[in-house]
Amino acid sequence: MLRYTDYDIVFQEIPDEVTLAINLSNCPNRCKGCHSPYLMENVGDALTEESLTALLHKYGSAVTCICFMGGDAEPFEIERLAKYLSRQSIVKVKVGWYSGKPELPAGLDTRYFQYIKLGPYIEDLGGLKSERTNQRLYHIESGGIMNDITYRFRR
Repeated sequence: MLRYTDYDIVFQEIPDEVTLAINLSNCPNRCKGCHSPYLMENVGDALTEESLTALLHKYGSAVTCICFMGGDAEPFEIERLAKYLSRQSIVKVKVGWYSGKPELPAGLDTRYFQYIKLGPYIEDLGGLKSERTNQRLYHIESGGIMNDITYRFRR
């Protein structure tokens, strides 16, 4: 079961979007220098369709995107919730996922996402704003084409 510890409205995680970033716990990646080591523990409330619905009702049209921050322990549950978000009728939102894995798991359907970040945090290389980063943010286009838009963090 996916669990979330907290969430916040952010403006820098996904370019040109007002994003509700949901921090997921039970991260298996254990990146050295992690900015949120508390997310390595399996703590927080269950992230379900019902809890997502409550967040959509609470924030409504104030956000344009919902981004799952983590969830690498259960990627197909992330996919299922992304599918739910793409089909719900409360408010139209784009869906993003920040994964710390170097690649997507085999068989993951990207049709329900508009943005996916891949790559573990490597302290010496820095995050998305670093010229040296190994991390990449992709805009998912129709047909599942992953267009690298990492450069947008360095403007």
